[in-house]
Amino acid sequence: MPAVALSLLLVYGLLGFGWRSWLQYRRTGSSGLKGVSGALGSAEWFAGAGFAVAIVVEVVAPALQWAGVLAPIPALVTPWLQVTGMVLAVVGIAGMIYAQLDMGASWRIGMDPAERTALVRSGVFARVRNPIFTTMLVFGAGIALVTPNVLALIGFALLLVTIEMQVRMVEEPYLASVHGADYHGYTATVGRFVPGVGRIPDAQ
Repeated sequence: MPAVALSLLLVYGLLGFGWRSWLQYRRTGSSGLKGVSGALGSAEWFAGAGFAVAIVVEVVAPALQWAGVLAPIPALVTPWLQVTGMVLAVVGIAGMIYAQLDMGASWRIGMDPAERTALVRSGVFARVRNPIFTTMLVFGAGIALVTPNVLALIGFALLLVTIEMQVRMVEEPYLASVHGADYHGYTATVGRFVPGVGRIPDAQ
């Protein structure tokens, strides 16, 4: 199972970061990779740094299990859970690619306050405000189930916390300041991570 998890992570990295940044550069002249931003110790910095650490942990956890350093949690080692994990990981990869393509030229990893990108409300973004983050969580949950050791579960928990921080404390205030009433109307009608959930009805 660790070899499966590492293979899925490799595909995820090549498509979600490598191929997509190449496509972005070809289309716009910018890779879209902004890295960790914000002042050291700020919410933006913690969200970005925590996200990067979570990604590293997701890779290290199955590698250590493969090396025999970490053992999986016995109660979570069942064929149906591992198969479910693989399915979730594949769905996460496919959903990520779909959402990234729907985002078009506005796709970024990280934020640059000096940039002004269009507010995407079409395609999957008409149903969910943060579908790329949703698919990241689906993928992360899948990997944690494929190699369910303690470090993998910690990595998924860290991913969940840092995505919540990034969206609620960094991106939503930024987009509200840039797009104003358009964004307020968007948050009032479209869910944050899943359809209908996380709308902000008083943001008018």
